[in-house]
Amino acid sequence: MRAIRQEEFGGPEVLREVTVPRPVPDVGEIRIAGRAAGVNPTDCRHRAGGLFLKRLPLTLGWDVSGVVESVGLGVTLFRPGDEVFGMLPYPYGVGSHAQYAVGPARSFARKPAGLDHVQAAALPLASLTAYQALVDTADLRPGQRALIHAASGGVGHIAVQIAKARGAHVIGTVLGTDRPGLVRGLGADEVIDNATTDFAETARDVDFVLDTLSGDIRSRSLSVLRPGGTMVTTVPSPAADEAEREAGQGGRVRTIAVQADHAGIKAIADLAASGALRPHIEATFPLAKATEAHTLLENGQTAGKIVLVVEHRNTDRPHRRGCSLP
Repeated sequence: MRAIRQEEFGGPEVLREVTVPRPVPDVGEIRIAGRAAGVNPTDCRHRAGGLFLKRLPLTLGWDVSGVVESVGLGVTLFRPGDEVFGMLPYPYGVGSHAQYAVGPARSFARKPAGLDHVQAAALPLASLTAYQALVDTADLRPGQRALIHAASGGVGHIAVQIAKARGAHVIGTVLGTDRPGLVRGLGADEVIDNATTDFAETARDVDFVLDTLSGDIRSRSLSVLRPGGTMVTTVPSPAADEAEREAGQGGRVRTIAVQADHAGIKAIADLAASGALRPHIEATFPLAKATEAHTLLENGQTAGKIVLVVEHRNTDRPHRRGCSLP
């Protein structure tokens, strides 16, 4: 099968299309003939060698949507021919940027009929991160105020929609030309441009903050949390954790690492099926153009998600597309 593999850590240029053996599903696993695979910032950080995966060669990718080709012993959820989407176990179950991927059956759900494979592949990692932050960790409730940083980003634009589906009042932050219209279209009640407005002077009495940026944003976000409020960050920061503990605020900040979760991906599927959740697709690339996908993602000018389309090989340029918003 074709796969995108790297033999060394570095920039996007280390990615190569190679031919490798097709994976074989083990007990409790399924093999998926991939139709599309999402690209996330964590792919870029792992490619560069800055995160958990240190062994080479390495095939990146966690998001996948496709068709079940075969099942391992004990699998009862799916049969060959089923269309599914999901996230391979993060971080060590990596490998979706290939024609075929293998993972635990319970990491997947049936693809909603209203989504194509590109849309479905854009959802898993970003949506599970947002869902596990807003619902599982913070138990966001109707009427509460949620502040979503980088609200046009991969996780942020999904979090806005999940928060609205939970009945929250949503405040999204963007930076300059970082798509304020997109964020409003996703359902945000307020949009703050960090280039012109200090969110810490505008947002007040917030019950929940989602921080995907850390640094100064994290420390300033604590000032807008009401007593008992919760901030969930996706960026580990031991120094910030220690400072917050010393200030007596450590219990207000939780760090999340996304986990594959059958119940969670089913909840995402239900939201998508109902029309409450749609990904914004910034661009698609054929699998062989993964280098270009990483380059575009790292330039910091994208909104929503970038997706690799496995079955197309002859497209030299990314195909930019929008989404139908709920």
